[in-house]
Amino acid sequence: MKIHEYQAKEILGRYGVPVPEGRVADDADEACHIAGTMAYPVVVKAQVHIGGRGKAGGVRLARTPEELRSAASAILGMDIRGHTVQRILIEPAIDIQREMYLSLLVDRARRLPCLMVSAAGGIDIEEVAAATPERILRIHIKPTLGVRKYHVVRCSAFLGLPPSTAKVFGGIVDGLFRAFLAEDCSLVEINPLAIADDGAIIACDAKITFDDNAAFRHAEHEALRDDGQEEPLEVKARQAGVSYVRLDGDIGCIVNGAGLAMATMDIVEHLGGRPANFLDIGGAARPEQVTEALRIVTADPGVKTVLFNIFGGIVRCDRVAEGILEAIKRLDLRIPLVLRLVGTNEREARDMLEGTPLLWCSTMSEAAKRAVEISRNSAPMPPALCEQSPRAVLTEPV
Repeated sequence: MKIHEYQAKEILGRYGVPVPEGRVADDADEACHIAGTMAYPVVVKAQVHIGGRGKAGGVRLARTPEELRSAASAILGMDIRGHTVQRILIEPAIDIQREMYLSLLVDRARRLPCLMVSAAGGIDIEEVAAATPERILRIHIKPTLGVRKYHVVRCSAFLGLPPSTAKVFGGIVDGLFRAFLAEDCSLVEINPLAIADDGAIIACDAKITFDDNAAFRHAEHEALRDDGQEEPLEVKARQAGVSYVRLDGDIGCIVNGAGLAMATMDIVEHLGGRPANFLDIGGAARPEQVTEALRIVTADPGVKTVLFNIFGGIVRCDRVAEGILEAIKRLDLRIPLVLRLVGTNEREARDMLEGTPLLWCSTMSEAAKRAVEISRNSAPMPPALCEQSPRAVLTEPV
């Protein structure tokens, strides 16, 4: 779960990280009122869940009230890589002497938090990692030990910080780590962490991503969510209780279990197809969740066919069949549905789906192969096929 810059700064401020005294506005009049409480110049920053704001014109300096109103009016409503700006952050401008990069993220390969620092702040860290990886220092932190003094000393030396600044820098690293653990984050990033002309260190920008798996421990995080900045289909999926991530392919996938979902996407890719999504209905999916999953997948205009790959262990096949029947009844489905459904109550499910417009397959590889063939041909389901039973479809060519 991503949050806005102003929200990330509020959180980091609670852990002792120095941040600017900024406030958010929804319109130009409110922005002018906020700026009136500050000394000019001020910075106007678009609040969106995407990078590249500066290059898109979403960060502007205003030296006068007239410039502020003009900047606020230009940024509000702006589209930045598919994200519409609905809020802006007003902050006092800072005379920056030097910019650095500082972050903590989960290194899944090492299964440890990784502290990253670089003297190349203020630019995309991905560009630095690709072009000059030696400019990034990575230190893995053991959660039981936390940030140690030698970690700070090593980082300070790598950045070339003077002794007077190193102590303050150590406090910022410590606050960042405490926020990372306490808030169950997968990423906390400050870019840039700036040294001002007066020697003060301040977090000019901040980004936080929460670990969704720990959401049950943080009910307060839900109030920070901005559905308007998220993929609409992913919002609907979350509300329906299914795990969905939209991709750029044309084969919709509805699977139970994250591991099986990944395997399904892998075999589709292996056979030359392109998955349109990751969707896990879970191990104990209800019929209404299956119906909603099919509604969400088919709402993607790029989907040419839907591949169901269900292994009925905990989840019962007849419940999945009930959800499919309800979707067929409610939705105007105009694309083929390929189904592999085995396990608990499989026979009952087959009987329930007798005569429905499904291509029934007995194995995962067969189902994936047929889905890929359909996506390549991009042909609608033949009307005659819709009238046949699932058992009859087994012997029919696609």
